Amino acid sequence: MRGLYAIYKKEMNHYFVSPVAYIIACVFLALSGVFFSNYLVEVTNYANRLMLQGMQMGQPANFDVPSVFLRIFLGTIGIVILFFTPLLTMGVYSEERKRGTMELLMTSPITDAQIVLGKFLASFSLLVVMILPTVFYVIYIFAHSDPAPPWRIIAGGYLGVLLLGAMLLALGSFLSSLTENQIVSGVMILGLSLLLWLLGAFSQGTSALAQSLQYAAVLEHYNPFVQGIIDTTGLVFFGCWIFLGIFLTLRSVESMRWRRA
Repeated sequence: MRGLYAIYKKEMNHYFVSPVAYIIACVFLALSGVFFSNYLVEVTNYANRLMLQGMQMGQPANFDVPSVFLRIFLGTIGIVILFFTPLLTMGVYSEERKRGTMELLMTSPITDAQIVLGKFLASFSLLVVMILPTVFYVIYIFAHSDPAPPWRIIAGGYLGVLLLGAMLLALGSFLSSLTENQIVSGVMILGLSLLLWLLGAFSQGTSALAQSLQYAAVLEHYNPFVQGIIDTTGLVFFGCWIFLGIFLTLRSVESMRWRRA
């Protein structure tokens, strides 16, 4: 555990000593704030129009503004995470390999598993730090809405965001370990992320291949969390991808040690 903590601390220091983490976090929060305000205005205006139409027709409209807004907002946060995870992972191993510091890690009394898990936990911690301030948006909704939004949507939505982010970070770490070029690594990570997200668009039909693609589509498993449904299938899906990403990264790091030997 001491070696894992050493790698974790090293990576966190690397993130926050440079301005990169602050810039990424600020841009993420700025985009989240823009989406929050725009969606809130649009959903509120739509609810007002429904209410006026209901009054004119003598039928009161039943529209749950907080729930609908949170579903849309948390769904969009997932899309934003899709584009920000390559920035968090493209240099995790690529930069180490380019600078030659990966060889120093190999010769230190730290196991490959400690290196991989330490780096993954550090990138995931940075993601949590980025997402955490958005809780204030939820607090704002609680303070200004009646009825209050249901906790199941909030809990499910944020759990889905964290699982999605962890999956993309695990796969991004693996792709970063394959090349010394951060740009190439970032493009590969973004390409794979978009492919997994949009895989459902290619799963039209009832064939076995179409059903397999539909099951593999990230959006199919992320949407239930945003709806407040914590499904075991979704937990297993994201858990398997996270495990696969960490496992492949570990094998890649072990191959570096083998080539060096």
